[in-house]
Amino acid sequence: MKSQVHNEGELKDLNVKIEKDIVESFEAMAKNSGIPIEDLVVTALKRFRVSHGDYMGKTPKLD
Repeated sequence: MKSQVHNEGELKDLNVKIEKDIVESFEAMAKNSGIPIEDLVVTALKRFRVSHGDYMGKTPKLD
């Protein structure tokens, strides 16, 4: 995961309010891993997106 490159190309801000303990967990993970918090968050969001294609209307159709 450390070798992966994230947040390349055009960037856009996303401001959200999330639970304090989630923020603190990501801050701790960033500190302990040396991976920028932005990269950790984008990795988590990309994994969520892959797992929930149905939210984007991309569910496979069974024949």
